[in-house]
Amino acid sequence: MDIGIIGFGGVSKAFIKLLLDKEDSLNKKGLDIRVKYIIKSNGGIYNKDGINIKEIVDRDYSLVDSDFKEDINIHNIVDNSDIDILVELTNTNIETGEPGLTHIRLALENNINVVTGNKGPILLEYKKLKSIADNNGLALGIGCTTGGALPSINVGNYDIAGSEILSIEGILNGTSNYILSEMYESEVEYKDALNKAISLGIAEANYKLDVEGYDTASKILILANVLMDANLSLKDISIEGIDKVKKEEILEEKARGNKIKLIGKVYNRNNKVSAYVRPEVITKEHPLYFVDNKNKGVSYSTDTLGDISIIGGASGTVNAAASILRDIVNINRGIK
Repeated sequence: MDIGIIGFGGVSKAFIKLLLDKEDSLNKKGLDIRVKYIIKSNGGIYNKDGINIKEIVDRDYSLVDSDFKEDINIHNIVDNSDIDILVELTNTNIETGEPGLTHIRLALENNINVVTGNKGPILLEYKKLKSIADNNGLALGIGCTTGGALPSINVGNYDIAGSEILSIEGILNGTSNYILSEMYESEVEYKDALNKAISLGIAEANYKLDVEGYDTASKILILANVLMDANLSLKDISIEGIDKVKKEEILEEKARGNKIKLIGKVYNRNNKVSAYVRPEVITKEHPLYFVDNKNKGVSYSTDTLGDISIIGGASGTVNAAASILRDIVNINRGIK
């Protein structure tokens, strides 16, 4: 299987390292993955016979060598038509979806399967992109967009098939969940917990999307649009983050045996799908009560299968990379 990678941040680097680490086990399953393109915003490298990714890892992921060319981009991939899957991992833009939206659309229009961890294009244009994929008999792998390693899309698509989803409730942002857990366990103020998250590399440089609830909102909206056939956007959802949560509130609920968690929820009431993101008090009876630190969780309420919850999927570049590989393996199995 030949692939191209666009975007070379932490997840992409973890992904090529994962390909090296899993090479033997993948080969035993009959899956030989060759990386032909690695493309950044200012150019990239291409090898029709496959890039030596071990050399890239060994030189600390530097792409600066004689093979790097400034004019290598998505159009080379389209023109050469020599890969099976495009792995799109450019930075998320929830306002325009670009440049990922153009990359994904061009790939699908030119008969290339796509796997992405980029929430922006899926949040904004999922139904259009899925229609292109379906019309061309292609796969659009988006498991990484709604919780990384947490298989929230897969469970909703396959394990709840045949049932109507009445609601989806999730703790979907590892950074916010870590901060709330630190406030709860160490009994510290929000700013102290945030600074610890930053010092440990848990909170990214642009952590506002996490703590203000927009990352959770993007994920719960994708789940709604993909699994509940909704057509919601950010303007349709009430969003409140954790940046106003006080230590005193955390400790008051802790004394009662409760926790405060950042919850994203989408629900169908009277044939209308609605959604919100906000900090909520949850009791020990809540299915997501024990989702702490960087872990995430999602709970589905259905009409015939009852309530189904999955937890885990801690945040991290390796975990996200593993979810990209998961989608590729499933595409190789014929799952679209």
